[in-house]
Amino acid sequence: MITAKAPGKLYIAGEYAVVTPGYPAVLVAVNRFITVSIEPTVNEGTIVSKQYSHIPLKWQRINGMLVVEKRDNPFHYILEAIKIVEEYAKELNRPLQVFNVFVESELDSEQGAKYGLGSSAAVTIATIRALMQLYEIDQEDYTVYKLAVLAHLKLGSNGSFGDLAASVMTGWCLYQSFDRLWVYNQSKKVSLSQLIQLKWPSLLIKKLTPLSDYNLVVGWTQKPASTFDLVNKVKKKTDEKVFWKFLRDSKDCVDTLVVGFQMNDGHLVSEMIQKNRQLLKDLDPMIETPALSTLIEIASDFGVAKTSGAGGGDCGIALVHKQMDDSELIDLWNNHGIEKLEIEVYDKTYQERKTKQ
Repeated sequence: MITAKAPGKLYIAGEYAVVTPGYPAVLVAVNRFITVSIEPTVNEGTIVSKQYSHIPLKWQRINGMLVVEKRDNPFHYILEAIKIVEEYAKELNRPLQVFNVFVESELDSEQGAKYGLGSSAAVTIATIRALMQLYEIDQEDYTVYKLAVLAHLKLGSNGSFGDLAASVMTGWCLYQSFDRLWVYNQSKKVSLSQLIQLKWPSLLIKKLTPLSDYNLVVGWTQKPASTFDLVNKVKKKTDEKVFWKFLRDSKDCVDTLVVGFQMNDGHLVSEMIQKNRQLLKDLDPMIETPALSTLIEIASDFGVAKTSGAGGGDCGIALVHKQMDDSELIDLWNNHGIEKLEIEVYDKTYQERKTKQ
């Protein structure tokens, strides 16, 4: 049995702006995972996930093509991940196999409600990493990221793919999205292997050193939100000049935030998180729901807080000094129907180093 896991993510700053190439955001990977296991088989394969259905989705390989049984299925990201890796594997002259796929997720509540931790990204990354093991392909981080992006593009994603970057790189991550039109045009001219090797314009993924004296505390409003719908609505209703000013202000804010990380200056980072919150509220008040506003205002007595991601529900994040007792914050959140998630930042490099010791 081959197994791979990928973490969920949270946005710290730069939401909405990061969808535009060249405009940065800061994210973290968190210690909640999706695990994908692959078991080679013959003739017929299955995809099984407790998250979606106890009934497996069956598939076969006919004339080298992956053919899925004809019924509605929730496994679109997994299927596209399989297709893109196998296209890559064929170019590398790897013989294709038939296999069973098993998926386990920690990114939802016990009742199945989504926390907003990027489950579609995590399941894509975990599937790609597991298949690359199966086909004995080197799992270089940028290769994994680009394969995942191409899978999501085929599904019509309108996001920035920062969630994919965070899930691949882990830890604290500075991310800047790429020129989609360039990638699309190149995909018509070159092979997949060549496209993966090319430098994608504007793409930037860089790990940041975490602040030494601050913890990240995550609250969940228990109201799931759709990133796809929110991004579309905000962009459609926002005046073009207003949006371009927002882009410039967001970039200045995130650039300064990164300086704060480089200087280990928690005060500067906190100031920029507050500024980014206000920029998002000014862009569109619907981003910060009443529940998120309550989460943020309560946390403001203990540190600094804002929405995480597209808003409209899901999670808020708070940056709290390590000397601060956050038990009162948690109690106040609970009193207002906000659940503190048992989440920490996950960094694979740190974990690998710790395992070797």
